[in-house]
Amino acid sequence: MIDIPGWVPLQQGAMVVAFLLAGIAVYAVDRPEGRWGAALRRRFLLGVPWGTVVTVAFVVAVYLFLQDGLRHWYAPVTLPFRAWSYFYPLGIVTAPFSHNGAGHLLGNLAATLTLAPLAEYAWGHYPRERGTTSMSSWRANPYVRAFVVFPAAVLVVGLATSAFALGPIIGFSGVVFAFAGFALVNYPLKTVVALAGGRAFRLVYNAMLEPTVTASGHPTYVTPWWADIAIQGHALGLFIGVILGLYVVRARPSVDRPSALKLWTGSVLFAVSQSMWAIYWYRGGETYVLYRAVGVALVALLALLVVFAAVASDRPALTGVFGGQFSFRRWQAGTACLLLVAAAVSGPAVPYNLYTTSGGELPGEPVRVEDYEVTYAEGVQNGMVSAFQVDAFGETTNVKTSGVIVKSESRGIWTTAASKGRLAFAGKVLITLGGVGWRETVYAERDGWVAIGGGTAYRIHLREDGESRVVYTSNATTAEAVVGGRNISVVPTTDGYYVEVERRDETVSAPLPDRGESVTVNQITFTREKNKIYAEFGGTRVRVLKKERYRGG
Repeated sequence: MIDIPGWVPLQQGAMVVAFLLAGIAVYAVDRPEGRWGAALRRRFLLGVPWGTVVTVAFVVAVYLFLQDGLRHWYAPVTLPFRAWSYFYPLGIVTAPFSHNGAGHLLGNLAATLTLAPLAEYAWGHYPRERGTTSMSSWRANPYVRAFVVFPAAVLVVGLATSAFALGPIIGFSGVVFAFAGFALVNYPLKTVVALAGGRAFRLVYNAMLEPTVTASGHPTYVTPWWADIAIQGHALGLFIGVILGLYVVRARPSVDRPSALKLWTGSVLFAVSQSMWAIYWYRGGETYVLYRAVGVALVALLALLVVFAAVASDRPALTGVFGGQFSFRRWQAGTACLLLVAAAVSGPAVPYNLYTTSGGELPGEPVRVEDYEVTYAEGVQNGMVSAFQVDAFGETTNVKTSGVIVKSESRGIWTTAASKGRLAFAGKVLITLGGVGWRETVYAERDGWVAIGGGTAYRIHLREDGESRVVYTSNATTAEAVVGGRNISVVPTTDGYYVEVERRDETVSAPLPDRGESVTVNQITFTREKNKIYAEFGGTRVRVLKKERYRGG
């Protein structure tokens, strides 16, 4: 039997060979004889979507050099590069081109590489206007269109999705959805196929990195998957792309436009596959509400609007407006409706982004790193969601939050960087702070003791630059067992934990014993065995406390 070393990439090699064989077979059957290349060269300079290439290079450069992803691939700096408010221009400018992590970046790049070339192909490096030559002006010059106009349009769309997005967004997905919207109105079913191609690309990439996956059941801490979707930003990007795409599709003869059925079907399939129906609300704490039925209905109706704007006839829909001086054509009415919807989606972001953090003090004694303050608090008013008091449909923006809070008054940042539940699950959370050219890390750590039959007493430490201090202590908690007529509680303090014995009006306490040691409090002997503490009295021995355990980082 041949012993093959584990480092030999047999599985990855087999996958490469399989794709090569499939490509050769398809080519042999189709025998395109240059037709594929000719089709690309008709619309692309040298057959290459250069605008997409430049865009991808720019987004990767932002991640590697601005966010420090070159040195910390899986842990880039993100807080200062979010769109917190109009009073923090750096965030507005960088947010649409920055990412939360490597997975976020690669997902958006995969979608860009499949959807952006389709949008770029629809627009083209060569003008379609009759009588226009490729070098007749700078607007028609294919080099300018490929290397300047398309990337410039990407920058403008990115800034628009950032400036009119609700909440501190980060990521290129708004622009990706604009690519999709532009492609949808021109090639609806091809766009859905391209979307599937992006997922196939990510699968192949992951299979190359990790050809074999071994997994087993284990506890984990997650929020609802739909609560991590920037639905408003995605919708805004899609509408921008659709409206820009209408300029191209309406310039074609009606016979070259997609059918209403194809366009509606493609729009619905795209919106459903991208979870654009996932309309939700943050209720405070760690609770979210999903309005699934409403979202599905809106997807169907908005797809109909796209159809109406793209393929409706030029016949008047409304005549005699302003004394007969103006009339609406049917497709123009559809476009106007799309613009109104886009305005309704983006409008609420304007007052929200005019808000910035107040000068109010954070609770406790925050750790200060440059212009940042970091602390831990529970049941405090959310400094971003509660910026404007709105009550509607049984929900409110007057919500409270608990967890590790990061604030920077100069940057307009106020965020719960790690929730109470996440810290209770993991025990330790890394908080990365920073700015252009620098980064610092603060560790939030929790330790605690569980009273058997009662709750948990815990403390929160913040550690930065080798120094650690307690910034929060919970209330004391009492065990269910009553030993010798006495109640037993564990009390957290900044100095450590104390066991407290109470009988009638008398309360006596002492520090918890170390491992293998004992302490006697009010005639009860407490013995610690590893991470458990037993109480002994009059021949009775019962477990009363155990150290809190954590299940991940």
